Amino acid sequence: MKSRGIKYETLDVISDSDAFDEMEELSGQTLAPVIDVDGQILADFGPEELERFWKKISSADDAGLHR
Repeated sequence: MKSRGIKYETLDVISDSDAFDEMEELSGQTLAPVIDVDGQILADFGPEELERFWKKISSADDAGLHR
């Protein structure tokens, strides 16, 4: 994400129990990573899933669905 100029915040769900609780509440699971983009959640993903998710979010933004 950094190489594509996407700003993000990293939370350490191992050492921060509040961050872990937030992750579990958002995703419904205890597996990381989890990404939240304007309420759209992707959990326990790899590079391919992230790419598909990002394309979906970008398409929705282009259509004005997330504004």
